[in-house]
Formats: sequence, structure tokens, C-alpha cells
Amino acid sequence: MIQIERKDYMNTLKALRDKNLIKMLTGVRRCGKSTVMQMFRDYLRADGVKENQIVFLNFEDYENRKYLNDLDALYYYITGQLDTRKRCYVFLDEIQQVKEFERLVDGLYVKPNIDVYVTGSNAYLLSSELGTLLTGRYISIHILPFSFKEFLLTQSDISRTDLLFAKYLDTGGMPGIFDLPENLIRNYILDVIQNIIQKDVLVRNKWKNEDHFNKTLSFLFDSVGSVVSTKKITNYLITNNNLAISHHTVANYIDSVVDAYMFYKVRRFDLRGKGLLQTQEKYYSVDLGLKKFFLGDKINQDLGHNLENIVYLELLRRENKVHIGKADNTEIDFVIRTKNNETEYIQVAWTAKEQSTFEREIRPFELIKDFNRRILLTTDVEPVTVYKGIQKINVIDWLLEK
Repeated sequence: MIQIERKDYMNTLKALRDKNLIKMLTGVRRCGKSTVMQMFRDYLRADGVKENQIVFLNFEDYENRKYLNDLDALYYYITGQLDTRKRCYVFLDEIQQVKEFERLVDGLYVKPNIDVYVTGSNAYLLSSELGTLLTGRYISIHILPFSFKEFLLTQSDISRTDLLFAKYLDTGGMPGIFDLPENLIRNYILDVIQNIIQKDVLVRNKWKNEDHFNKTLSFLFDSVGSVVSTKKITNYLITNNNLAISHHTVANYIDSVVDAYMFYKVRRFDLRGKGLLQTQEKYYSVDLGLKKFFLGDKINQDLGHNLENIVYLELLRRENKVHIGKADNTEIDFVIRTKNNETEYIQVAWTAKEQSTFEREIRPFELIKDFNRRILLTTDVEPVTVYKGIQKINVIDWLLEK
């Protein structure tokens, strides 16, 4: 199996080792949370931590099913494996499968000499009682599928990054696909999607109308990067699919896929009024491979919005706070607040070689009255240029920045 060291996540975990915080690794199913946790366990072993100082349990393993409804047995099994005279490490994978897992995590956290790490594939992990019970005592580490930089590490020949970027746009970066022949990738991704739908959406919410849910999901995938509203989606489903579906149901469906980390909702920020707007959000997919293989022949061929999706995910990886910018009747694709508390503005276009296209893309920048950094990202192959303080940068170069 192809394994690459996910350095950013590993460095974060190393920095948090033995800190008095529960480490929560969150993210969509199959994005690599378990692998990151296993890599950190192996790092501890290499650093001299003994087997009687480590417990690693995956609650989707069949052999651990006996603990899902027996919290006391699970607690005493874990603590019985450990020599708590020394520093110990407990790894609990897909912890949301355990009934009343909040009590278990709390009990382990307060026990001396135990450092706790958990993963979960649903925002329920953080919005549940655990969030109230352990306020200020946990830190969330959000895991995403492979970045383009990580994707390149899976390839034997990286001399043509332009061709590999086209492949990345097509297949996405879910780690599991890189062990498979190309003809099996589609089936794998469809299985991942179905797993998310069944375990993190339909079963959790006790919904039975999978057809209505799937049509809502198709609309979201087909609208990646476009401004949408619950009302717009509902009207489309009623008019074009002849569905008897309510605004409330559609809103619940959307919330569920955001909670499952399948999509990210990005709100609009009014650059004039300096405040967040309550309507007309955008949604981005956690991975373009999910979009391609779910839509099949109906896939939206809008390369510009797909590129925008890639840029959005990279902005998340770089720990930025991201919004859409609204200036009068124009839009800035991304208004970001960096880790250093700086504001930047980013426009994304597939190409801006034509002067008219270039002028259209930079027009929103000209409505902004401050002097923060402004970047236009395109696939155009040319050196970085600066025009009226606006940097035009090739998106592949930007993705591969250190």
C-alpha cells in the first residue's frame, strides 16, 4: 500500500504530544485520518515508547463491536493494557461508533499519564455533549485528502506537473485510490460516497428517502463554486425533478453533508459593510473525485469552478479563515484571514491571457479601498507578473509553494 508521510499533520501532532489536550482528528471518511494516527503511533514506537504504553482501537473493526455498547468494559480493557506509571498513549479511531463515547474520553483524559487521540468522520463529534463536557480541553486537527503536493509524492515521474495537475483535477486526492488500477478507481470512490451517505447521513438521521437525498447531493456537486440557496435548490428539485420536497428537508440534507465533511459551506463577506451575509453561500466538495464519479456523465465541465475548489481546499490546509467577498455587484472569490492575522484577496480563473478576461477578473480588486495583498491565480504558464499591485501567479506554482 502506498504510504506517504503527511508532514504537516505529523508536525502538528508532534508539537501537541503530551500537551494536556485531547487531540481530535476530524475529516471525511477515507481521507487518511486513521493512517495519520497510525503513523504517529509508529513514530512513538521509534522514539522508545513501549507496547504497554500504547492502545490503538478502531471501532469499525468487527472484533471491537463488543465494546460499542459497553462503556465500562471498554474503559477497563484500555486501562488494563497500560502501565500508567509511564506516559501512555490511547488512540480511538472512529470513536463516534461508541455509545456515550463522551464519558469514555472524559474518563481517560482525567486519568494521570494518559495522552488521548481520537478520530471521527462527522461534526457530531464536536457538536455533541463532548464539546460541552470538555470545553477548552481539546484541540481539533482537520484532515483533508491529499494536496497536489502530496499527490506528486505518489507518482513515479513528476517531470510534467501540468499533466499531473490535470490528472489530479480529474481523480482527486483520496488516499485509497493510489493503490488501485485506474479502471477500479470509480468503483472505489462510489463505495466511499455510499459509505458516507449510509453511515454518516441516512442512518444517523433515520432518513429513508435516499432518492430525494441523492438528487439534492447531485445539485450540490453540480453547483460547486456557484452561489446557491436552500430556496433555489428546493425550487429546482420541485420543478425539474417533480419531487414533493420541502425547504426544511433540503436544508437538513445540506447540513448533513456539511456535518459529514463531504462539503464545506463558505459564507459571503460584505467588503463595504464589513460583515457576514446570511444568504447565498457557496459550497465546495472535499474532493473533486467525489464530484466526478457521483455525477458520472452529468459532470459539470466548468474547469474554472473546479479550479476554485482546489484553491479553496489548499487555503484550508494553510489554516486560513475563508469567505467569499462581495463588493457592490461584483465578487472576490476568496477573502482570507491568514494564520498571521493578515487579510488577502484571491481571484481564480482558468485563464486570463485575453486582455478582456484579465480586466474582468481584476475589476473586483479595484473596488477594494485597502492595500492588502491581491492575487490572481490561473493555469497560464508565465512568470509572476504584477499589475496595479495585483500578483498574477500560476496556480501550480502557488500549490507547490513551501
